[in-house]
Amino acid sequence: MAQPDIVAAHSHVFLGERHHSSERKTWAVIWLCGAMMIVEIVGGLLFGSIALVADGMHMSTHAGALLLAALAYGYARRHAEDPRFTFGTGKLGDLAGFASAIVLAGIAVLIGYESVGRLFAPVPIHFAEALPIAVLGLAVNVASAWLLGDAEHHHDQNHDHSHEHDHAHEHDHGHGTAHRDNNMRAAVTHVLADAAVSVLVIAGLLLARAFGWLWMDPLAGIVGACVIASWSYGLIRDTGAILLDMTPDRGLAGRLREAVEREGDTLADLHLWRLGPGHMGAIVSVVTAHPRGAEYYRARLGHFPSLSHLTIEVAQPSGAGA
Repeated sequence: MAQPDIVAAHSHVFLGERHHSSERKTWAVIWLCGAMMIVEIVGGLLFGSIALVADGMHMSTHAGALLLAALAYGYARRHAEDPRFTFGTGKLGDLAGFASAIVLAGIAVLIGYESVGRLFAPVPIHFAEALPIAVLGLAVNVASAWLLGDAEHHHDQNHDHSHEHDHAHEHDHGHGTAHRDNNMRAAVTHVLADAAVSVLVIAGLLLARAFGWLWMDPLAGIVGACVIASWSYGLIRDTGAILLDMTPDRGLAGRLREAVEREGDTLADLHLWRLGPGHMGAIVSVVTAHPRGAEYYRARLGHFPSLSHLTIEVAQPSGAGA
């Protein structure tokens, strides 16, 4: 007969350890991008530069995506202990990252569509206006990526090296991805995508001006659209898997099985999913011929710090103890 796993009440706050810092940095970048957007749009209207207005509108899409990330951070923080969320609000960042990736895919399609159109129907390029705009946009995006990327890099570095200690082989490269903040990753991807497009645009404009290759500008746009689409696909794939509760770390699942079956017991069933950055949930069903309770296996799995919510069921083989 199965033995219930009875434990004292515990916290269901499964936010990343740098949640507050990431939220503050996201708002800082929003203000930076928002100011740049206003300057470009107002300046373009005052000086009759459609290129300046277009770049300002492009910047607004990234500011909107960053705003989505910031609002997700705030909502997850405010409702972290709301009992309506059975497993906390840690996955809200993944939901925001998924939505942001969809927006990014739309941006890639728009850039690609406009670039293909210009490839077959070239338009005059005002190099004197376009180059300074591209350089200024690149500077803003580099500053934004530095602010956000520093947080994401530091976060992943910490967790890539803070692994389970019981056995040296229990660490693998998948561990860092399980701790990744996909909300921050989406924000960084947006500014990096804009920066990549700026670099390609600058290169295309310089070649077009130097050699008269007007086709280089739309070609740079097509390459940029492909790069953005690739990043968007990776983000959609990873966040979608988390939202569907796919096993986030197969290596960890294998190590859990090894830990449970180390003394001849059988792991009859295992459910492993991500609750938030750095937090895993697991349901473990053990079949054993020994008189062991759930607490015995809880102690055995205690060296896996990422298991923030663990439910254990212990049963004996049919006929055992009769």
